[in-house]
Amino acid sequence: MAVLVLQIPARQRLASRSADEPAPARAPAEIDYVFSPDGLAVGSSGRAAPALLPRADSVVVLLADGDVAWQRITLPKAPPARLRAALAGLLEEALLDDEDALHFALPPQATAGAEAWVAVVHRGWLAGVVADLEAAGVAVDRVVPAVVPGTPGGHFALPEGAADDAAPWLTLVREDGITRLRTDGTLARALLPADVQALRWTATPAAAAAAERFLGQPVAVIAEAARALDAARSAWNLRQFELAPRRRGLRVLRDTVQRLLAPEWRPVRWGLGALVAVQLVGLNAMAWQQRRAIDERQAAMTALLQQSFPGVRAVIDAPLQMRRETERLRAAAGRAGDGDLEALIGAAAAAWPEGQGPAQTLRYEPGRLTLGATGWSPPEIAAFRDRLRPAGYAAELADGRITVSRGNGAAA
Repeated sequence: MAVLVLQIPARQRLASRSADEPAPARAPAEIDYVFSPDGLAVGSSGRAAPALLPRADSVVVLLADGDVAWQRITLPKAPPARLRAALAGLLEEALLDDEDALHFALPPQATAGAEAWVAVVHRGWLAGVVADLEAAGVAVDRVVPAVVPGTPGGHFALPEGAADDAAPWLTLVREDGITRLRTDGTLARALLPADVQALRWTATPAAAAAAERFLGQPVAVIAEAARALDAARSAWNLRQFELAPRRRGLRVLRDTVQRLLAPEWRPVRWGLGALVAVQLVGLNAMAWQQRRAIDERQAAMTALLQQSFPGVRAVIDAPLQMRRETERLRAAAGRAGDGDLEALIGAAAAAWPEGQGPAQTLRYEPGRLTLGATGWSPPEIAAFRDRLRPAGYAAELADGRITVSRGNGAAA
């Protein structure tokens, strides 16, 4: 599954700029990105306008190290609609900003009553970032932090635009949280854990030399693009509560398709494909058998017709031709058929209502006998139809006349 990671610049704060950390010279309409065709390895990276970004199955927004604060609390037991308010109440004393200006996010599969880290972000700023991207046509699936609390260690990096010999910043992961600070003062060294050599330290290529001098030991060099892709694989998603995406219609369908195309669903896809293939093979085999049975019946009917009526040369519609030949032989033998006058008069006489006199009028057409039925009551008409029906005749009443014909049932 292709993944596009959008690297959001650090949020500007008052008095955050200095001589060795100038404001980033970036075009407002461009954004740094990392593209991975499979979500595992970096395919390309760069900076582009939203309309020129690579197309991907999943778009992940990556926040800078210092834009997410972390608080460790025991999660309250509250319904989903009141969970954010409960979090704000628990964190009120630990927050410097007003709670209404902040956005909270919980770890995946958070459980009420258990201890967990809560991510805290400036709500207005994050909402603006997501809104600007989606207004530019970029559908944001997840928002993830660059670093999350976990295994102690740290990462060294130079601020964007800083000189190569500038002191790098250190993102320090400790048991009690995450701290981002400069390495040209004494605070960073004072906060280093005692077992420095046992921890994992990384640095960007530009900051590697300074980081090794600071620690007095080698560090693992990792490019910003690789680190961004690693962070995008985190299970965290800061789009919660009021910033949760409103997924409807095609968006839900797209997300479902993306999940089904994920590597972990490959066995299921293979199984469904095999099941569909078996069904298609079975249906084709059944259709072939049905066609063969139909062909055999048609051949049998053709053979029966030609054996019974040797004069028939070409067989086009065997049942129809057989009926016609039978009628022709019956007529040649002088025998009355079911639709002849004698048969129709006999059927009408057998069903004639008691108490009714002879028919006043009579008219015959091939297969139809019309009799006068003036003065018949509805029960008499119904009884007449019921007596005709077992013999295979139908009766229709109109304008004081009743018509008897050969049919499958009585007329309504």
